[in-house]
Amino acid sequence: MSDREAEWAALMRTALGGDRAAYRDLLVALTPVLRAAARQGCLRFGLGVTEAEDVVQETLLALHLKRQTWDSTQPIGPWIRAIARNKLVDALRRRGRRGAEVDIDDLSDVLAAPAPEDSGIRRDVARHLQALAPGQRSVVQAIAMDGVSIRDAAQRLTMSEGAVRVALHRGLATLAVRLRSSET
Repeated sequence: MSDREAEWAALMRTALGGDRAAYRDLLVALTPVLRAAARQGCLRFGLGVTEAEDVVQETLLALHLKRQTWDSTQPIGPWIRAIARNKLVDALRRRGRRGAEVDIDDLSDVLAAPAPEDSGIRRDVARHLQALAPGQRSVVQAIAMDGVSIRDAAQRLTMSEGAVRVALHRGLATLAVRLRSSET
């Protein structure tokens, strides 16, 4: 495991323990690496750079939603690469490139590349969140940005867990549409 992957694993372990700052640091560290991998993958398979940002956002969201599935006794790099690969394949399928295969080794080189500086992703996310209905925005903020569980968000927002799930799903769907449309 590389030093960088060891750092990511340590941040994820701390984040899973409830440390929001560690989780934010992990996402900030991963974003430029994922962006470089997505750009390389999209260009390699004939997709534009605009689709790469969709892949990055979808990968970050999947990492967030699936963070509890990472086995902290295992290296984090393969887990991240698998999610990133799946999101790239999803993007290829959406663009009509059925049957496209992406070799996981293609992404490992990019994920090992030095990370460029963050380019204002937090500002972009905040701007897009403002477009959501207030209830959806509160739920997406609590779960996706603050890292609270569905149960905790329901208690914090005085909603049922089912209502939180529905608001989260609808809010994320709205954000996905907005992100795709802002790139075209």
